[in-house]
Amino acid sequence: MHLTEEDIRRLARLARLAMPASELGPVQAKLNAVMGLIESLQSVDTQSVMPMSHPHDPLLRLRDDLPSEADQRADLQAPAPLVRDGLYLVPRVIE
Repeated sequence: MHLTEEDIRRLARLARLAMPASELGPVQAKLNAVMGLIESLQSVDTQSVMPMSHPHDPLLRLRDDLPSEADQRADLQAPAPLVRDGLYLVPRVIE
């Protein structure tokens, strides 16, 4: 697919972009290059490729989700002026 200057003007208008005439040529060339890349990707035969739900190997082993540090909540909350049930109490800002 080859985009014309009229196509570029129309796309700019639809996207509500101000496109000076001096930029039409360079933008047209860049968009045509992108369209060429898309066409080359679409021409690749993928019929024999199995669909993937994600790019990672399904047999990927992850480490166990274990805490790496001891619980320090009490030590970290000790300097706080007000704490209740493990939560910091702060003054109300919005009424």
